[in-house]
Amino acid sequence: MNEKKQVQVNELVDFALKCRENILDLSTNGGCFIGSAFSCIDILSYIYLQFLDYRKIKNCDKDRDLFILSKGHAVSALYAILAELDFFPKTKLSNYLSTHDDLYWHPNTNIPGIEFHTGSMGHGLSLGIGMAMASSKNGFSNKTVVLLGDGELNEGSIWESILIGNAYNLKNLFVIVDRNSLQANMRTENLIPLNSLEEKFLSFGWDTYTCNGHDFIEIDKIFHSLLSRKSDKPVVIIANTIRGKGISSFENDPKHWFGSFSLDEVKKLKNDLLSESNLEKQCD
Repeated sequence: MNEKKQVQVNELVDFALKCRENILDLSTNGGCFIGSAFSCIDILSYIYLQFLDYRKIKNCDKDRDLFILSKGHAVSALYAILAELDFFPKTKLSNYLSTHDDLYWHPNTNIPGIEFHTGSMGHGLSLGIGMAMASSKNGFSNKTVVLLGDGELNEGSIWESILIGNAYNLKNLFVIVDRNSLQANMRTENLIPLNSLEEKFLSFGWDTYTCNGHDFIEIDKIFHSLLSRKSDKPVVIIANTIRGKGISSFENDPKHWFGSFSLDEVKKLKNDLLSESNLEKQCD
């Protein structure tokens, strides 16, 4: 690995670590869906730092890139990133779930950087398709990115949207599936089996990629390959992830789908998070 690439990866790792700390801060005073947020925070960190032009998003430019968090219960991850990128002061995170602010259980458009209220499973991709179509008609060269949960794929509206994305050649539409293989407190394959997702999306005519959603080198390789693609089809990236990634006691444990902790517990969890992050760096 060359030095420039190593520096970039270290920056992403450090950014994602700070965002995980922000998520832990949101797990007090009512809690948050911490397992789901931890599973997608790495690929979201990459998206915001390397793929989306977040400065245009911050400025609300008409031709800005657009992001929809369809799995809205993981909003603590999005709040964590937006705070880290100064869309709003980090001190505002302490207002989470309070009655005098708009940081709530699901994305809220009163928060800078959030395009739509989401959270009811299955709606985000339909919104993204409409936005991608509008951008194309307006002659914008921006990107529309939608993050889906894998359990969310059980909604029929998702597959209707996938058909439409292919039919209208929405090459400016990029879908990421957070494939942590858990839906609430069950394995997805024990509820309604989804495999093989790759074959499903390919059969619907989408350009389909798969990666480790916690490996920034793998993620970067895929997104760089998109820069030179000639296809006019929409893109799906199936990101294989681990629910609760970052704190080993949380990982793949259904009971840590949701977390509500005291300040003392959060302090300990942050120490665990930092220790395990440093251990991973040494192993690399």
